[in-house]
Parts: sequence; structure tokens; C-alpha cells
Amino acid sequence: MTRLRLGFPNVVVAAAIILSWASIATAADHAAFPTKPIRMIVPWNPGGTSDTIARIFAAKVTENWGQQIVMEMRAGASGIIGTEVAMNTTPDGYTLLHANMSQWATNPFLYKTRYDTQRDFTPLSRVAIAPQLLVVFPGLPVKSVQDLIRLAKEKPGDLNFGSGGAGTLAYSAGELFKSMTAVNLVHIPFKGTILALNDLLAGRVQVVFSDMPIALPHAKSERLRALAVTSANRTMLMPDMPTVAESGVPGYALENSWGVFAPKGVPKPIVAKLNAEIVRVHNLQDVRERFVSLGVEAISSTPEQFAEVIRTDAAKFSKIIKATGAKVD
Repeated sequence: MTRLRLGFPNVVVAAAIILSWASIATAADHAAFPTKPIRMIVPWNPGGTSDTIARIFAAKVTENWGQQIVMEMRAGASGIIGTEVAMNTTPDGYTLLHANMSQWATNPFLYKTRYDTQRDFTPLSRVAIAPQLLVVFPGLPVKSVQDLIRLAKEKPGDLNFGSGGAGTLAYSAGELFKSMTAVNLVHIPFKGTILALNDLLAGRVQVVFSDMPIALPHAKSERLRALAVTSANRTMLMPDMPTVAESGVPGYALENSWGVFAPKGVPKPIVAKLNAEIVRVHNLQDVRERFVSLGVEAISSTPEQFAEVIRTDAAKFSKIIKATGAKVD
């Protein structure tokens, strides 16, 4: 009986063949992606801005790829709970995180997070941008930013502003406004800005710096009174609405954006495929029109451009938090 003897050269050849097969199989898996439903974690309450624009994206991807994007709402702790869930998933491209960038930038400076925003995630693309809309309860006797400042100075501590909690842009916008105008507005935290708006509509809070998509319909119906937008320049979303800066608070400027992430370690071919799909969706004319109707502008970027935005936002919001003394409630 003849026995096959493998010398060292033959072992090397066999190992190379196995590695080659594995490489081919991996490449084939990447090319076939996705082959099953994709989980999209949104770390906020249903009905908010992140939820709304994430669902528009999910519907378009499902339509194009034939694989469902399964939405998973994980609200709590200023977005930290859902973010940690996403971080601890397998980096295979089948779990994505749809994040609010102001929360993303501020949380590490306000909480002891278990994650590092620049170390533990793979940025895929920004998807939307919008200023905040400064809205007040219609029963409040103010029709401009200057009226609000005047009333707040006449009644220090009597007026309050609601937000989705420390770490949200609504919170940073309110604290920056207080700092730059020397007024005393009492902060009332909620588990989401949409809940703060509900109390604003009922007159239980007087002021909210809100995401445009959830405040704009109420402003248009005059159930709330809009005073200004928070961006440095007027927005195409409300071209006739003045900015806070031009309303007598020079230098005031904050705006929000949203983006999609994957856990760190997703293979580069899958990152490229996900980015290409995100860019495709947010360049669709009907998506752009739908976003405008909601109060945000659809945008997209390369992963590298998005990473730079994250670094810039971290520096900007860190400065605001230190300057205003913002604290977790």
C-alpha cells in the first residue's frame, strides 16, 4: 500500500491553496452582500427625526436590494443605550446605527460612555442636515428673539425650555442661547425632543429649540410660534425665517446632522457597498423632496469626509459644553 508523504514544500502549497479558497469564498460573500435582512438601530423614540429619515432610507434600500431593513428603536440615556447595542454586534455589515450627530458628539463629554465615537465605529456617510427651529408657546407674549430675551430678563427663572436631555442639540442650543444672552431659562429634560414639544403644545414649557421635522408642521399650523433658526445662515427649508444671529445674538450658530455607522471592523468591500447605497438613496430626487418636506436637507459623503465631520463636531461641542457648564440632569 502506497502512502502519500507530504514534505515541507507540499505542506506550504496545500496551505496556500486552502488560504486561496478561503479568500475566494470571502470575496464571494462580500460581493453577494446582503444575503439576509439588515438591522438598523435608532437610539431614540419612535416618531422623532432620526426614526422618520431612517425609515425613508430603509424603504429605498429594501426596494433596491430585496432585503428588508429591520428597524429597532433603542431609546434611552441620550442615545447611549442603542449606541452601545450597535457597538457590541458582529462587524459584518448586518447591523447599522442611525445616529443624531449632536448627541454623538456631546455624549462622551457628558457621560462615562463605554464607547469611543472615533475608535469603536465605522462611519459610512452623513445623510441629512438641518438647523434647529426656535419655537415658543403661542400664549407667550413674544414675537421675536428680542422679545424673548426681554421677557426672560424681566422674569428671570420664570421661563423654561424643554429638550431631549443633556447631550441633545436642543439642550446645547438652549444652553448656548442662555450663555450668549445672559438670560435665565430653566432647563426641563425629557426622554426625547418630541416629548418636550408635546408639553410645549400644552403650555407646560414655554420654549424649545427643536429639530425642524417635528416642529415645522406645528409652526405652519400656528399651534406653535417660530422665532428663528439656529444655523449661521438662513435655510432653504424656511427662507423667510431669520437666524438667531441676525435677530440680535451675533455669532450664534448650531445645526444638526444625521449619519449612518457600522461597528468597527466591517470589511472594506462591505463598507464601500453600504456607502454607495447610502449615496444613491440620498441623491434620489423623491428622497430629497421628501426630506425638504420634513424639514431637513438630504446629503451624503464618503466615509473619510464623514470621519472629519465627526472630529470637527467633537471639538465644537466640547467647547460649548465647557463654556456653558452644561451638566447631565
